[in-house]
Amino acid sequence: MTATTRDITQDTTPAPQVWPTLRARDARALIRFLVDAFGFEETAVYGEGDRVAHAELAWPLGGGIMLGSVRDSGDDAWELRPGTFGAYVVTDDPDGLFARATAAGATVVREPADTDYGSRDFVVRDPEGNHWSFGTYRGEPRR
Repeated sequence: MTATTRDITQDTTPAPQVWPTLRARDARALIRFLVDAFGFEETAVYGEGDRVAHAELAWPLGGGIMLGSVRDSGDDAWELRPGTFGAYVVTDDPDGLFARATAAGATVVREPADTDYGSRDFVVRDPEGNHWSFGTYRGEPRR
């Protein structure tokens, strides 16, 4: 049996095993913002009306985040305050993504700049107040 082109090019990257998570006051609006401003891909959203019980957003280069609506204190085993999340996300085009994010309403914390460790990155806040740093640094290789 010979391998087809599809077999050869099939993505063998493992599914994410670490999922950063956050809560939002308006989870549906935050999902729209993260998709429109940053380019996350909506892969799952569960809940009714304005409430989101669970959502997953995939990052095109790999990985993703999970989020949901903030819940009344006392009935949430995963109590996280909205606006306290921060993440670094790898992108191949930080300048283009910065333009997209600011056009969609992201609040600028730091404009794109080159770092002393070889990355080009920027920092913005989403409407909930979460910090997002995007850059070209992919981390150190595994040994």
